[in-house]
Amino acid sequence: MSSVASQQRVLSGMRPTGRLHLGHYHGVLKNWVTLQHEYDCFFFVADWHALTTHYDDPSLIERATLDMLVDWLAAGVNPKAATLFVQSAMPEHAELHLLLSMMTPLGWLERVPTYKDQQEKLREKDLATYGFLGYPLLQSADILLYRAGLVPVGADQVSHVELTREVARRFNHLYGREPGFEQAVEAAITKMGKKAAKVYVDLRKRYQETGDAEALGTARALVRDQQNITLGDKERLLGSIEGSGKIILPEPQPLLTPASKMPGLDGQKMSKSYGNTISLREAPDEVDAKVRKMPTDPARIRRTDAGNPDVCPVWQLHEVYSDDARKQWVQQGCRSAGIGCLECKRPVIEAINAELEPMRARGREFEQAPDMLRSVLADGAERAREVASATLADVRQALGLAYAR
Repeated sequence: MSSVASQQRVLSGMRPTGRLHLGHYHGVLKNWVTLQHEYDCFFFVADWHALTTHYDDPSLIERATLDMLVDWLAAGVNPKAATLFVQSAMPEHAELHLLLSMMTPLGWLERVPTYKDQQEKLREKDLATYGFLGYPLLQSADILLYRAGLVPVGADQVSHVELTREVARRFNHLYGREPGFEQAVEAAITKMGKKAAKVYVDLRKRYQETGDAEALGTARALVRDQQNITLGDKERLLGSIEGSGKIILPEPQPLLTPASKMPGLDGQKMSKSYGNTISLREAPDEVDAKVRKMPTDPARIRRTDAGNPDVCPVWQLHEVYSDDARKQWVQQGCRSAGIGCLECKRPVIEAINAELEPMRARGREFEQAPDMLRSVLADGAERAREVASATLADVRQALGLAYAR
């Protein structure tokens, strides 16, 4: 794929952790369901990434992968609209990771913020491994292999996309200078026509001499809109602007996703490690029981005591599921002791069950069709391999390794 068109491709992955919960749905899956209709989306199960922290117990990965896939499909991710596959079914990820590791400075990996953060959080595990140090570069390979222009991430993951941009930039700088590059650029400029050529040269000069970001954006748009030059020439013109040569691996951009507002049953972030989750296929009576047991304002001991919604985890769920009229009912009723805690919880229980009911129904269908699940992943891997193979062919050519094929 040309980098000119890569901005229409999205790549995102999830580690296989088994059944997903409402935090995953509101934080990731709802966004995927929207993106699949707007972009060329590649969504993958990051099972190799799971091994970077769970290498000592890989036995659950297969089951967790299938459970997670069922939840993806139940939530509305459509294999006809997006490409779904498992990372380990694509050895191309490993090859690109290896090739990129040859030119990636060690210091780049050591400074990734999550490297030390994760080691601190997971002290009980021995994470002094080559795989754990290198997992941010494996993430970069995941993205660059599909020449994805956009990567949906939360604000805390932007550093990983920035590392990927640096890796792509270094690769293009080292290996993007094809023989006769400058002459090919000048020929491409001539093909643009006199007026467009003059504008392009002026914009390139402004960006290269003063770092004018607006000039860079205008130049990129000008190149993309050219109808009388080839994709290869467009790549050369873009590479000439940025001083890298031909762009073999396009630099991706983070596509910032809103932080999940889905709290856990105790008011903390919803997480399996906190034991405060509601799964996407949770039975209605289980949802009822879990919400009924939720803690409320600790100062509200008796039904007649006035409460404070601001310190109550149930209020956080109302902020996700209730309209303004319902929220006002909660605020007034709680602060005046006009409603009891169980009365307050009832609308939340009903709203969660209403949201989950279609997922439960679809999930039951998919659970009973394991062959269909494997077929979805096999078809997705086949489509993904077409893209991955083309990228690797260009990478091997740039590295002088094409002779080995």
